[in-house]
Amino acid sequence: MKVLMISPGYPADLQLFTRGLARVGATVLGVGDQPKQALAPDVAEALSAYLPVKQLWDEDSTVEEIAQWLSANRVEVDLVECLWEPGVVLAAKVRQRLGVPGLSVEQAIRFRDKETMKATLDAAGIRTPHHYRASTKDEVREAAEKIGFPVIVKPIAGAGSADTWPAESGDELEKVLGAMDHVEEVSVEEFVQGDEFTFDCISANGRVLFQNVAWYRPKPLYMRLYPWISPRTICFKDLEMEEVSIGVEMGHQVLSALEFGSGMTHMEWFRTPDGEAVFGEIGARAPGGKLTHGMNLSCDIDLFTGWAEAVTAGRLSQDTTKKFNVGMVFKRAKGDGQVVSRIEGLEPLLAEIGEFLPIVDLVSVGAPRRDHTREVTGDGMICVRHPDLRTTMQWCDRIAEEVRVLAD
Repeated sequence: MKVLMISPGYPADLQLFTRGLARVGATVLGVGDQPKQALAPDVAEALSAYLPVKQLWDEDSTVEEIAQWLSANRVEVDLVECLWEPGVVLAAKVRQRLGVPGLSVEQAIRFRDKETMKATLDAAGIRTPHHYRASTKDEVREAAEKIGFPVIVKPIAGAGSADTWPAESGDELEKVLGAMDHVEEVSVEEFVQGDEFTFDCISANGRVLFQNVAWYRPKPLYMRLYPWISPRTICFKDLEMEEVSIGVEMGHQVLSALEFGSGMTHMEWFRTPDGEAVFGEIGARAPGGKLTHGMNLSCDIDLFTGWAEAVTAGRLSQDTTKKFNVGMVFKRAKGDGQVVSRIEGLEPLLAEIGEFLPIVDLVSVGAPRRDHTREVTGDGMICVRHPDLRTTMQWCDRIAEEVRVLAD
């Protein structure tokens, strides 16, 4: 099977998905805006051919450039894949041009355009935040007045919490509007009180082969706004707990309403204090924030290869039984310096619970600190893995409090 992979080398996790395709025996052709020599060795080795394009996100020209390249080389592809949010519609347009099955342009837009997405789910009877589309400041103000404060303002086609801002009053909304002049169109939404979770899936032909629920502690919005926080993400072993099973049920309803066939999806949802599940948003792509690594650890599997098997063969032959809860703690350097000067508190924890810390990947002393507003993983990650949820959460909290990355 021949698979065209858009952006095979960036972001970093896509390298592992590209390698997964080669591992299941697919012939992989790559298209990206990096020169071939800039690709990681594992990616270059996994590709049978590579087309570098100058303007990857100029969708119409990229579609034609790909079509001409394949035609000139007399190559016909069976699948077109992209697991990065900005490339979801591009991949659909390439499929349409080549006559390849998979997510259509119309379906892809439902996954990218937050208002179209929520309107589709509203029609299916799925609870979404009250929401309005807005392209002018006056329209944002009108939407906020209709919804009532607090509200969230976010890009229509955004990803994660980038350019996403809360406003609890008219004065705060004016500040948000001043910070978002560069965003052409936004979704103004009800601010849903409660905890935020994910529902992550690998599907084949409309059938869910693997599923996961993760808990963001705190919400990603607060993770970005408050740099002193050590964000934690917990992958649950037990998906039948009442607290999370309502999200699993909603997730299946969402996939059905959006007519998703094969691939990977990342959904975010809220559980309100009174136990209601409220949809947040969904992407037809892999999750960020190293979440696939956490899911791998929860089952002792390789979902990078598992995804590849699902899209190429319609199955996932690995044992996906959940064995562990997995907690990922992301550290952020504290201090006014630009370089990490020291790491404190790690050695005692390694001596005490090191056998339950399968990943300790912090920046090196002397390395530049990272921008937490751009990199979810901040200045590194420590993972906890344990069959008991309370123990997992307690140890995550200790890592958050006791391990200090300093730049002073």
